[in-house]
Amino acid sequence: MGSTQGEPGGTGQDSGQEVGQTLRPVLHRTVVMVGMMGSGKTAVGRALGQRLSVPFLDSDAEIETAAHASIAEIFARDGEPFFRRRESEVIGRLLAGPPCILSTGGGAYLAARNRDAIAAHGVAVWLNAPLDLLWERVRHKDSRPLLRTTDPRATLAQIHADRTPVYAEARLHLAVQSRASIEETTDSVIALLLTDPTVLEMLP
Repeated sequence: MGSTQGEPGGTGQDSGQEVGQTLRPVLHRTVVMVGMMGSGKTAVGRALGQRLSVPFLDSDAEIETAAHASIAEIFARDGEPFFRRRESEVIGRLLAGPPCILSTGGGAYLAARNRDAIAAHGVAVWLNAPLDLLWERVRHKDSRPLLRTTDPRATLAQIHADRTPVYAEARLHLAVQSRASIEETTDSVIALLLTDPTVLEMLP
């Protein structure tokens, strides 16, 4: 008795349809990568876009292109409040387009207006990387205006402590492993997205 699925007496229709089928990923909502500087948002986001066959967009890069200046230059010239306004405008515009992978600057998710827009039109994935890993990744880079202080590691630690409760509001969380490659982290993000069929499905 019991289930007849896969037994000779069953219809076999479902299993017959599945044999040889090629499934493809179908993204229903824009995936917004959030997290600290150095957490891997751009590298993992770019790999994720390739794997899911959707565009990868970077809000910082879009801002730099529009302003014809680097983020550091915009901060120095126009100040952080100006930059944050432009950032919100760009994120809103990108969320209004077709589903894609969107990487945002480390401070973007701190603004309630951005969190609300992302929740309404996409899904936030927090790449939660440990502080030591973040420091190892950003310590030799001069492209982080917030770390241009007398003690950049202490500054990074304070930013990490301040922002973590806000990042935790993201709908999906992934603990970034120090030894994981970009490909392995991307695999983990895809597995996480597949837990919610309103975000990502594998379809024939």
